[in-house]
Amino acid sequence: MASYADLTLPENGQISRNILWFARALRKAGLPIGTGRVIDAIRAVEAVGFTERRDFYWTLHACFVSRPEQRDTFNQVFRLYWRDPRYMEHMMSLMMPAIRGVQEERRAEAAEKRAAEALLDGANRDLPEPDSPPGEEQVEIDASATMAREERLRTLDFEQMSVAELAEARRMLAQISLPVQPLPTRRHSPAALGRAIDARATLRAALRQGGEITHLARRAPGLRWPNLVVLCDISGSMSQYSRMVLHFLHAVANRKGQGWAQVHGFTFGTRLTNITRHLRARDVDVALAAAGREAQDWSGGTRIGARLHAFNRDWSRRVLGQGAVVLLVTDGLDRDDTGQLAREMERLHLSARRLIWLNPLLRWQGFAPKATGIRAMMPHVDAFRAGHSIASLQGLAQAISDPGDSGMRAQMLAQMRQG
Repeated sequence: MASYADLTLPENGQISRNILWFARALRKAGLPIGTGRVIDAIRAVEAVGFTERRDFYWTLHACFVSRPEQRDTFNQVFRLYWRDPRYMEHMMSLMMPAIRGVQEERRAEAAEKRAAEALLDGANRDLPEPDSPPGEEQVEIDASATMAREERLRTLDFEQMSVAELAEARRMLAQISLPVQPLPTRRHSPAALGRAIDARATLRAALRQGGEITHLARRAPGLRWPNLVVLCDISGSMSQYSRMVLHFLHAVANRKGQGWAQVHGFTFGTRLTNITRHLRARDVDVALAAAGREAQDWSGGTRIGARLHAFNRDWSRRVLGQGAVVLLVTDGLDRDDTGQLAREMERLHLSARRLIWLNPLLRWQGFAPKATGIRAMMPHVDAFRAGHSIASLQGLAQAISDPGDSGMRAQMLAQMRQG
């Protein structure tokens, strides 16, 4: 809970401007805050007044916090923003500790890191770089430290990353490849080393030689490349994970030579949105900004069964041909009719060559398939894997290339049978 005793509220004439800057700090810290919420907050504060500081806190909380997981971040930003400005100097000293003889590892909560980075972003951007005192030794960063940092980042939960770590994670995701092998077709084509004899081609060649067979023409099955179809849950609990998956998907869609015929992307929450055309933009920020504008249900609720029904009805036959691989990115927490969810999952499974479910809940060591939505979906997937970190997305290549790779599916089904 935030501390109210040391709050320093601004003058009434500047309250609108201060709330605006406070909202910007929250947005930088990761909260999805639009213009409408800022206007609502200003109006609400004007209506409540300043007689109680606790009322001021909860008024802003009601306007800006829409999910339980956003409370810690709001708490930290509020505590830092609305107290004495001199505290910023202290916070900057914490964010940029001096290098001492004994190295101390400072482990801050993700909410604290995002809050501090949001408030300090650009604080000393215009300040000149101080000259190093004469005789001061320059500190060189060992490459091994960088490797250790990247290895830690590979396994870090996307939800626990700071703003700087998220930016580095996006850079690493853009370098991950997701190659796929071509699939044989029923139609054959001429091939010098083919195993099957092409009788027609052999006889046509013999007719040109006066009826004498001097060479056996051969043929082999043709090859075709499959489609990759990604369905991303963008509800409140999945928002951060889906953003990172879409960064990864954009890199896959724009990398040549991986073998995918086409890469299709869909988002779903309370509605289904096709964002495929936006993924073709070369700039990832432009692509995801356009996708975010079109997907108007971002960070809202979710109805997985109904949205899968919409996909199966409107898009399945268009994009799931050619042996498509489907990646379903969701936590499976759906309170709607599980009967419909099971039916639509079965239909999706039958339409795809492989259906791989990425679930961020697998980051918990003691995860068990107890939710009714998860139990309805589990029998209809080929592989069940985590999707909460860079390392989990790197493991997708094995799941796609190896038909026998089922991830945690067998273990989850065994737990379901045991009750």
